Amino acid sequence: MIRTPLRPLARILDARQKGENPDAIERENLRLRHEEMRDRLRLRAEQRLLLLGIMYFCAFLVIAVRMGGLAASEATEPRAATNGASIVGQRADIVDRKGRILATNMEVHSLYAHPHQMIDPLRAAEELGKIFPELDVADLKKRFTSGRKFMWIRKKLSPEQKQAVHDIGEPGLLFGPREMRLYPNGAVAAHVLGGYGFGREGVHSAEVLGTAGIEKFHDEMLRDPAREGAPLELSIDLTLQAAAEKVLYGGMKIMGAKGATAILMDAHNGEILALASLPDFDPNDRPLPALGDDPSISPLFNRAVQGVYELGSTFKIFAAAQAMDLGLVNPGTMVDIRGPLTWGKHRIRDFHNYGRELSVTKVIVKSSNIGTARLAQMIGAPRQQAFLEKLGFFDVTPVELQEAKRAKPLLPPNWSELSTMTISYGHGLSASPLHLATAYSVVANGGRMVQPTLMRQSGPKLGERVMSERAAAASRAMLRLVVSHKEGTASFGDVQGYAVGGKTGTADKPKPKGGYYKDKVIATFASIFPIHDPKYVLVVTLDEPEIHAAGELRRTAGWTAVPVAAEMIERLAPLLGLRPTIEPETLAGITLTSQ
Repeated sequence: MIRTPLRPLARILDARQKGENPDAIERENLRLRHEEMRDRLRLRAEQRLLLLGIMYFCAFLVIAVRMGGLAASEATEPRAATNGASIVGQRADIVDRKGRILATNMEVHSLYAHPHQMIDPLRAAEELGKIFPELDVADLKKRFTSGRKFMWIRKKLSPEQKQAVHDIGEPGLLFGPREMRLYPNGAVAAHVLGGYGFGREGVHSAEVLGTAGIEKFHDEMLRDPAREGAPLELSIDLTLQAAAEKVLYGGMKIMGAKGATAILMDAHNGEILALASLPDFDPNDRPLPALGDDPSISPLFNRAVQGVYELGSTFKIFAAAQAMDLGLVNPGTMVDIRGPLTWGKHRIRDFHNYGRELSVTKVIVKSSNIGTARLAQMIGAPRQQAFLEKLGFFDVTPVELQEAKRAKPLLPPNWSELSTMTISYGHGLSASPLHLATAYSVVANGGRMVQPTLMRQSGPKLGERVMSERAAAASRAMLRLVVSHKEGTASFGDVQGYAVGGKTGTADKPKPKGGYYKDKVIATFASIFPIHDPKYVLVVTLDEPEIHAAGELRRTAGWTAVPVAAEMIERLAPLLGLRPTIEPETLAGITLTSQ
């Protein structure tokens, strides 16, 4: 900018020649300069005010638009922001195959204290002791007066308990919102669901984690935000599960058993429709693990997958099926059953004297240990091992339960010829009832392996072929005769209209430190129904049953597990949509031959 001098030389010289005062020129120039500066500053101020006005207008316009949007929207509860990693509280529901809730979430509150904010900590401790009798009032008083800034009191409160604490009127007692898992059906399907616990937790939220069962197995899936809250759909049917548990509980009490398990499985896709283990528990209040050497006494013990037992004569059908599949025998082939069958120091005997020989069919119907051992000798150890491995008896079951990962079958360290014979009738190899149900599904569906699952499936899921359809059909015919024939060991299992076929198994219970009890057994009945159009497999196992019947103390499966299974089939079959039907006169062309 070019400044005009206050005393320009030309004008000063001209003013002096004319006799004027040169100072007037300076004053006039100074006045003009001030006026110019004033105009310039005023213009700048006006521009700033205009810009500020525009900014205020825009700000108020944004506020007005936001307020209009809030007024038109639905009200929501504000959430406080927190620093650090957030705790994911939402957990997906678990539903049965028909969409009925098995596990869901419920909003509750926790109770914590800021002792330094309390007005009367001693009174607060006494009042809390009245609301929560399990709390140690003396310990509370000590902690309330110890100078601590924070302490938990209860991680979960019912609405009634929250109101009672609120009525104390103590400002140092505070509530924090959190989510908990709710199992609305109580103990129903407890061993399937497992239970939950808390992981990371704060006063405003807590991480819900699965601790057992399918809650633990699919923990990451249930907590995955990408699923957008989609429920986990199980193969379990709530109605079937509740009915199975009710019948099993009644049967366990009548038979005087210390425990029981039942598995209902679809033989064509491996879906487990019901899985019960008794004694059970309420997952809403999961008990602590039992202390001691015998975990099976705990209600947390899932006998269906963790109970690894010798399953007795239920294995005999596998020996017969393999022998027929290999072409070594047919259902009418006569087998030498003279006994006892001696092998070194060991003697294999039958429960009764059945004479000199029996047909393969009668070996199964009468449950001859000697006859089955003879079949095993024909098969041989290598082929027997390969067959049982294909049936799944060498590995843990792939079912979606955390507990199943640790329940591997117990195999003999040296698979000798004696082992081959004893394993053929269910002694010397221990497996879970779920292993047995899976293997019987192979017989039921025509010889194809299935994978047991607790997840809803769509259509059949048949795997590798294990035996021919011919051998499977012949085996089913034998299983039917075990139930329908008056000499069969499972004659109490005949349910009119549903054509049940199955095999009993009574095995001496092993002692924890070796050997076997003489008066304690594991009784099992593995069944298929309807046998002429096989759809379902049911396995029922009772631990240490005994009942007085026909003037004697009975422990065998035919007197204990079979009646319980029959009652269960009679209750469950209509719920499965099966109508009573008239069974075809002959099944696979097999009839009993004379002894």
